[in-house]
Amino acid sequence: MSEKILALPNKFALLIAIFSGALITFSFAPFNIWPLAIVSLIAFGLLLKEQDFKQILWRSFAFGVGFYGAGIHWIYTSIHNFGGASPLLAALLVFIFACFMALIFCIPFYAYAKWFNYHRFALTLAFPACWMLGEWIRTWLLTGFPWLFLGYAHLDTWLAGWAPVSGVVSISFLLALTAGVIAEWIWTNTREPKKNISLIFLTSLAASAWLIGAGLKTVTWAEPDTKPITVAMVQPNIDQGTKLSFDEESTINALNQLRDLSKDLWNNNWVVWPEAAIPTSLTFHEALPFLEEMNKQAALNESALFTGVIYDDQDKQKFYNSIVGLGNGYGFYHKRRLVPFGEYLPFPNQLRGLIDFFDLPTSFIHLGPQEQHGLIANGVRITPAVCYEIVYPDLIANAAKETQVLLNVNNLGWFLDSIQSKQFMQMAQMRALETGRYLVYSTNNGPSAIIDNKGNILSHSDSFKAQTFTGTIYAVKDSTPFMIVTSGPVVLLGTLILLALAAPQILRKPKDAGVQ
Repeated sequence: MSEKILALPNKFALLIAIFSGALITFSFAPFNIWPLAIVSLIAFGLLLKEQDFKQILWRSFAFGVGFYGAGIHWIYTSIHNFGGASPLLAALLVFIFACFMALIFCIPFYAYAKWFNYHRFALTLAFPACWMLGEWIRTWLLTGFPWLFLGYAHLDTWLAGWAPVSGVVSISFLLALTAGVIAEWIWTNTREPKKNISLIFLTSLAASAWLIGAGLKTVTWAEPDTKPITVAMVQPNIDQGTKLSFDEESTINALNQLRDLSKDLWNNNWVVWPEAAIPTSLTFHEALPFLEEMNKQAALNESALFTGVIYDDQDKQKFYNSIVGLGNGYGFYHKRRLVPFGEYLPFPNQLRGLIDFFDLPTSFIHLGPQEQHGLIANGVRITPAVCYEIVYPDLIANAAKETQVLLNVNNLGWFLDSIQSKQFMQMAQMRALETGRYLVYSTNNGPSAIIDNKGNILSHSDSFKAQTFTGTIYAVKDSTPFMIVTSGPVVLLGTLILLALAAPQILRKPKDAGVQ
């Protein structure tokens, strides 16, 4: 088989790489065909095996273009529908972004191409380590874009048992290990017993990881409290175009809608409104009369109200995308991970004015302080996350160490009825599973949801429908292993694997250099 793979024309190999990358999209929500990711990784690994440095980089880049082009094609909607770009220009910008992410995707495979492409453990150890380190790099490089991690597709498989122990990137590593072992069986000559001994061992290791994961799924690392907390969520379903219009009549209508939808909910312990529920045309201080009215209503009923709002720091002349607690809810939280172009504009002097997309009326937000105290309601401490902050594994795990419940407010109206909201919900479920915390997941357009400490959706609203719904959550005080160690041990393991495999080649004298 190896001879046939090596004989593939390079143009054909690049097409396979693009197709394989795109195929992974179908492993995530809403499709949930998780075995396709294994098939994709097998093909990708075989395409890299024993290729020269240049071909590995080109094939990795092609795979990345397919991976991101298919997986995040939904950004076209925000660029075209709300950014004012023509269909052709919007498609071009999506392609450019996919190419940019593909370049970042290639970073660990530069090391693979340099040191591991001919290594006997290239597919079985170096490949999964490079993949996992690539995911970790994408959580922080250039503020991070931790989307499309392979582990998200495994909320319902045996591998989910590893999430509260070592996090989503560890699941990605085990999945890549599984694919790498299968790829090596396809590649290797079964008549070479020395190779088969190590391969049999690694096959057993991969299989054991799945079996251990099945056992870990039965463990409850953090026991919930027995006292129920009733939560009501308001999903106003305000059209994104209306939210961006800054029209006085629309603003008044939005506030009236929030008031009307909430009037029968104050008997609950918490009432939650989504991100920027107070229209962007009103900052916190401008909306104070309305907020004071809601504060009195919540306090009268001994309820806590949490709402998204643009907070204007009048002393520093800064604006934050925030959550505020009212009534029996206390505290402010300012968003710490901002969306490029949507909330801030990179290189503003160069980009503003080029096209409408670079002049969105919300691209004035400042970064919130990294150290914040979160929110509290009736003695329950809450880890808040605004919008896509919930997709950062270590950020949420670290914040949850001192809290008992997760709260995410967001506005996904930028992407209309695309697969984005399904992917987003899946990632939010993983945060609940990793931390063993209940998650209140509130959106403007839906679906909103109550997610339990095992990552299961207990109840949810409909998409694109103005409605309210209620549910019950429980505070959780204990910590999962992942909350204590975060991604550090897995990243260290991947790094040590690569160093151990590369050390002999790096340290070998030049005269002894050769193919392993």
